[in-house]
Amino acid sequence: MPLLCMVPWSLSHADDLVNQAQSLVQQGDALRAFQLLDAQESRRAGDPIFDEAMGRTAFAAHQYSRSIMAWERVVAAQPDNAVAQLELARALHAVGDRKAVLALSEQARARAIPVDAALSIDQFLVSYDRMGHEGRSTWKGYVDVTLGRDSNVNAGPGLNAPALSPPGTPPWTLQPGADGQRASYAALSGNVRGRHVLDARWSLIGAATAEVRGHSNAGKPHDSDQLDVNAGVAYRIERHEWMLSAQGATYRLDGDTLRNIGGVLGEWIYRIDGFRQWDTFLQVQGLRYPTQTLRDARRTVGGTSYIHVLRNGSLFYAGLYAGQEAPKATGVDNLGHDLVGLRGGVQWAISTQWAAFTHLNYERRNYGAVDPFFGVTRRDRQAHWVLGASWLPAPGWRITPQWALTRNDSTLPITDYDRRVFSVTVRREF
Repeated sequence: MPLLCMVPWSLSHADDLVNQAQSLVQQGDALRAFQLLDAQESRRAGDPIFDEAMGRTAFAAHQYSRSIMAWERVVAAQPDNAVAQLELARALHAVGDRKAVLALSEQARARAIPVDAALSIDQFLVSYDRMGHEGRSTWKGYVDVTLGRDSNVNAGPGLNAPALSPPGTPPWTLQPGADGQRASYAALSGNVRGRHVLDARWSLIGAATAEVRGHSNAGKPHDSDQLDVNAGVAYRIERHEWMLSAQGATYRLDGDTLRNIGGVLGEWIYRIDGFRQWDTFLQVQGLRYPTQTLRDARRTVGGTSYIHVLRNGSLFYAGLYAGQEAPKATGVDNLGHDLVGLRGGVQWAISTQWAAFTHLNYERRNYGAVDPFFGVTRRDRQAHWVLGASWLPAPGWRITPQWALTRNDSTLPITDYDRRVFSVTVRREF
């Protein structure tokens, strides 16, 4: 009889604990609520009422791994609990475990992530997969097919450029085809990147991207293909991750190699949680032009960026960078420059399949000496603006129509140009 009398009192006391934790969360003191439940988890784990409260409280306190554990217990006990599946999906997304999210029901995925933010981020900041919450190796990639129309495929100056020749310079005219050329184009590209986990902190990372682009009519001389590869190591501890990788790239124009690149990239990523992160980098590259060795240079660029994914799937990011491109040859300082740039972007989640996005990049380049032909020092102020939409017609598919505008305001007439590109890309992600 005493034991039977104690059972209702115990349940009532337990409910008081849950109610107290919920009240603290509502008052904005989620950390204290989490500590309150954490002290009782070893005793009450497996009780769906307690586990639900623990899942919500841990999530509110940014203890996402603990939230995952609590919601997994609820789903195990109540497989048809749609609310628990939804909350588990949100917690998994918070730690970047996309593969585990995909293992949940389609309804839970759609409600938890209106537009797949992890893939949306890749449109702006290409990064390696993060480890799953169980420390698994990961990989992903895509194949793109793009059709577009380019108003200035060769980034050529306007037809009136010769009239802008600075006083005192020799008379000059543009060769046929040197002015801006319009052309349609088609491109096929693919990317694969991944992470092989060695232990809880160390992993191997690598990526490869290839693209082939062909143009119509006047754009034929600008058909191109390129290949970029990199490989390195990553070290992670708590919310910090450091990566060091070697890079290599080659770019071919009209069948001939125009430029080869080799270098190293160091990154420091600080993940506040699965929705917010800082990415700081330093990149050192050697640029080599096989047919124009005078242009060979060393390029050094460093910068930082911040990205924030909102709970409804929308996101915004902003960043800045600075660097220098220094010629290897002597006496050609006019070919080198210092650079400073800003970039930012926003994506709005319209529905479970649609999102609109825009991003802007502004870069200022100051060259190192007077141009020997024009008698002026080159200064470029370049703005690149993109406006588009993202449509997910089916899992793993993305269709992206977009409009891009580039304006390069330069003190040299032959490098002052406008460019407008409209394109539609169909992507298969895996």
